Amino acid sequence: MDEDIYNFDETGFQMGVIATAKVVTGANRGKPVSVQPGNREWVTVIDCISSYGWNVPPVIIFEGKVHQSTWYSDTLPLDWVIGVSENGWTDNELGLTWLKHVFEKHTTHRMKGVYRLLILDGHGSHVTPEFDLFCKEHLIITLCMPPHSSHLLQPLDVGCFAVLKRSYGRQIEGYMRNGVNHIDKPDFLAAYHAARTEAMTLANVQSSFAATGLVPHDPERVLSKLHAQLKTPTPPSTSHAANAPANANTQSWAFETPHDTAQLALQANAIKRTALPTPTNRALDQLVKGCQLAMNSAVLLAEENRQLRHENERQKKKRAKKRTFIGNGGVLTMEEGIARQDKSQVTNTVPESGPVTEEASVQTRAPRMCSLCRSLLHTARTCPTKQVSN
Repeated sequence: MDEDIYNFDETGFQMGVIATAKVVTGANRGKPVSVQPGNREWVTVIDCISSYGWNVPPVIIFEGKVHQSTWYSDTLPLDWVIGVSENGWTDNELGLTWLKHVFEKHTTHRMKGVYRLLILDGHGSHVTPEFDLFCKEHLIITLCMPPHSSHLLQPLDVGCFAVLKRSYGRQIEGYMRNGVNHIDKPDFLAAYHAARTEAMTLANVQSSFAATGLVPHDPERVLSKLHAQLKTPTPPSTSHAANAPANANTQSWAFETPHDTAQLALQANAIKRTALPTPTNRALDQLVKGCQLAMNSAVLLAEENRQLRHENERQKKKRAKKRTFIGNGGVLTMEEGIARQDKSQVTNTVPESGPVTEEASVQTRAPRMCSLCRSLLHTARTCPTKQVSN
């Protein structure tokens, strides 16, 4: 059934990279100007979407070996999963973990038919014997796309990941404007959450499946892109078209109430062309432009102050949060990470041996010791070894 069709794939992010774009600048032979935060650490995200518009919680893979408490916050969805690997990439173990503990957990209760169809590419972590065996035992049919065809056949690549990365780039650009010069893992999680909320919408996910011809089933959506179609060239313009008046295609002005800014500008320009210019009209235009500039500047400054205050509060909370290690390898959900974080705080506050008293916390100095005979003495003059040597 159409409700049981899913697509999953991985995508990568560099934490401090805004976006891949062409920028036109002046010729500067001096020191290059840094326009992006400097962190280039790699992060892999495993995402999965349904043909009916909803998405499975992502698995975010950081580069590292242990889980840190600062990654886990109640401001993020509690069903998100965070994993670690040596290079920030996915591997066979993480791919199987996603299938068992994420996909199976969040899609079993949504089944409408007997089987689930999982569309994937030919990545090595998707075609292992353990992966295939689990799919066979749990009635999951895997459909592997042909090589070099994911840009046409995979819904995540066609409609979701491009929007996701553009939105993430805007989030990092906002951090840069607010004075954040280094993007760490908590910053990435906050930026990715905002970007994913904007990209993984119901309409965007459904249009991604429609663009690949999957749901609704329409193979021509893809086949039409594989064949080059010959088009009749446009004939050259005739002398009649060249001699046509310049204002033949301009919209005429009608005496009616404008309903949008375009109609308002059209009527204002028409009135200015028909009315004779006077010093009063020119002075009024200058006054209106000055008021518009002042109002726009006030709005921009107010928004900039709001963003700076918000970023300042976020940085304060991040600095106040203590960093502890709460896991070694593997994956943890956001809820599990918060629970371990709370448990570690309680353990650090009250040790197993009981509360620390004031007497136990007093540090005493070790008694003096002779450097020759290593005996505990109050003064070095009473040492018998020194007396013999003298």
